[in-house]
Amino acid sequence: MYFRSILSAAAIILALPLFAATLGDDGLHKADWMRETFKDLREDLEEANAEGKRLMVIIEQRGCIYCAKMHKEVFPAPEVTAALNDNFFVVQINMFGDVEVTDFDGTTLPEKDMVRRWNALFTPTMMFFPQEVGPERTATQAAVAVMPGAFGKWTTLNLLNWINEEGYLGDETFQKYHARIIQEQGITE
Repeated sequence: MYFRSILSAAAIILALPLFAATLGDDGLHKADWMRETFKDLREDLEEANAEGKRLMVIIEQRGCIYCAKMHKEVFPAPEVTAALNDNFFVVQINMFGDVEVTDFDGTTLPEKDMVRRWNALFTPTMMFFPQEVGPERTATQAAVAVMPGAFGKWTTLNLLNWINEEGYLGDETFQKYHARIIQEQGITE
């Protein structure tokens, strides 16, 4: 009986995801590829550029089941983790937080008010930015792509690649790019 209990416990432990998401004191999922910054998007963009990375803002909230899905099932996929680590400077914003955020146009507001200003309604929401943003623009105006909600591994990975390749500057929309990549690689989500 004792041996069976040990085997059952071992099976449960082995069934847990290898890279299980951790929760911070704010109740948000934390990942190694996220950056702790002063949440001044102008400075964050400058730092991202200095590292040769793209600035990505991810808006999340405590208790978000879709954020949990992304952090437990999608972001830990080796291809997605590698894309985030290698190509993106990621800043997390708490949809209902009080930490001050400075937008590209210099406006400073608590996270919850900035999220409202940006009209972000869903969590997670990922916002992606070009390498240059004028001082008169808000994050909403500057974003080259916004991904509201949780998506599967391949949609997320293809979006990260499309952003990194600056696909938004060409004629191939993300949806066409994604469909082409899925077809070329024979992937089913």
